Amino acid sequence: MPILEVSELNVRFATPDGEVQAVNSVTLHIDKGEALGIVGESGSGKSQVFMAVMGLLASNGWAEGAVRFDGQDILGLPAGKLNAVRGARMSMIFQDPMTSLNPYLSIARQMTEVLIQHKGMNEGQARTRGIEMMDLVRIPDAKRRFSQYPHEFSGGMRQRVMIAMALLCEPELLIADEPTTALDVTVQAQILELVGDIRRELDTAVIMITHDLGVIASTCDRVLVMYGGGIMEIGSVRDVFYDPQHPYTHGLLTSMPRLDKAGESHLNAIPGQPPNLQHMPPGCPFSARCTYLEDRCTASLPPLTGFADGRAKACVHERLEPIA
Repeated sequence: MPILEVSELNVRFATPDGEVQAVNSVTLHIDKGEALGIVGESGSGKSQVFMAVMGLLASNGWAEGAVRFDGQDILGLPAGKLNAVRGARMSMIFQDPMTSLNPYLSIARQMTEVLIQHKGMNEGQARTRGIEMMDLVRIPDAKRRFSQYPHEFSGGMRQRVMIAMALLCEPELLIADEPTTALDVTVQAQILELVGDIRRELDTAVIMITHDLGVIASTCDRVLVMYGGGIMEIGSVRDVFYDPQHPYTHGLLTSMPRLDKAGESHLNAIPGQPPNLQHMPPGCPFSARCTYLEDRCTASLPPLTGFADGRAKACVHERLEPIA
């Protein structure tokens, strides 16, 4: 049974230059205990989908559609009612822990507030639980470091603190938005391993939002590819990575350096630029950059259509060749 279902979600932002169509008719689901990867370049709308889910859109933004968490429609709920879900049963890890953590408050203060607010614990119980969670995310000497401030932690340790805070109430869904972007490769691997361990131990559903295909390959069961505010392709990680059936997915995968072709000097690139979300092109948003372009591609927007078990794409072409 899906823990989260998003149906026909649209997100818009009012700006002095006109309305920005950030997310267009996005429909997705994630089952309990599953790991779903959301991949796409900057501006594809992947983060805004889940900011809308969490009720965290900027003041000039609004969302339409349906978002059901464990069967309950939560889109547009008042903050008081949404807080019964947000932070307690559904948590989010942001990409920059230094801007997400309050630099003026100790880690202890920030963690205990969550438990006092959502679980009704007293100060002592909350401190004990907070230290246990810091131990769980492998922060050394957790009891001593619990009373320190964010600036006293390294980037990797701050991200571990953010994960610990997100897991304090043992949520059923964890949304990780670029959780390893600012970290070096070694720390990145440790954080991804940690998220995987927590998923298995707590049976938590995980949504991994990233532009890094390697992160998706190593952590997720299914992948959803976004471009221009819409879904281009969805399927199992193995199917999509070895047999991409949307030209954008194909372009992303062939633009990555490959170890088995290390001697080649040429690196493929997708020509052109992403669409202007204030003036979306007619038809497929990828049409201006697509090497398979036909007249019908710009005539109307291709719907997301299933073509195999668990797979769907928003493309009029029957079949693309698998990646060699």
